[in-house]
Amino acid sequence: MTAIADTRILTGRSLRHIARSPDTIITTALMPIAFMLLFVYVLGGAIDAGAGRYVDYLLPGILVITIASGVSYTAFRLFLDLQGGMVERFQPMPIARASVLWAHVLTSLVATLISVAVVVAVALAMGFRSGAGIGAWLAVAGILALLTLALTWLAVIPGLTASSPDGASAFAYPLILLPFISSAFVPTAGMPGPVRWFAEHQPVTAIADAIRALLAQEPVGADLWVALGWCAAILAVAYGIATTVYRRRIA
Repeated sequence: MTAIADTRILTGRSLRHIARSPDTIITTALMPIAFMLLFVYVLGGAIDAGAGRYVDYLLPGILVITIASGVSYTAFRLFLDLQGGMVERFQPMPIARASVLWAHVLTSLVATLISVAVVVAVALAMGFRSGAGIGAWLAVAGILALLTLALTWLAVIPGLTASSPDGASAFAYPLILLPFISSAFVPTAGMPGPVRWFAEHQPVTAIADAIRALLAQEPVGADLWVALGWCAAILAVAYGIATTVYRRRIA
């Protein structure tokens, strides 16, 4: 119970910082919204993504980019806390060590999901529509929350090991680019052989396809379980590495 109370207090501290500086959420949402505007209004007419509005097809991939963009701030904030000596100041206090990391992770979850909500609101203004019921929306929210947790714990690792603020947040660049080699923007069927194989066997495709099917009220099939499996695997590995590095860092 002490660890939970400590995590709650430290999370409240981090969320107050976010509330006083909402530019983090705004910045996180701006790039995905810019991508969405570019692809829908500039490139959308030249892209064949099947029947229906292109924004409906595009949105799941944009949400993945939003999450990847948001979690980079976790690495950045954790790096600043370490460099500023905050973690060292906590060490003599009766505070659960894991609560420091969990506070950053939960702050990231809240801030990133707010950014996701902003992006969805903009998509609605651009014409996105879904007849999905509350169960499907809850499933989408669950996938996005699990993905956020997984990528946030992944972000903790460079936050603990980087030698500069830029190095801490730069890890997110490959994550932001990964949706471009997936089914996020176009179906994989038209891609060249090796690229298509990679696109069909990387996590973003399964995640985007599962979310797209849920929102379109179509059968999800195996994509849902593949997406959840990828998220769970990334979460387990990243959590294990992050906590090991953290224990060695503060030992």
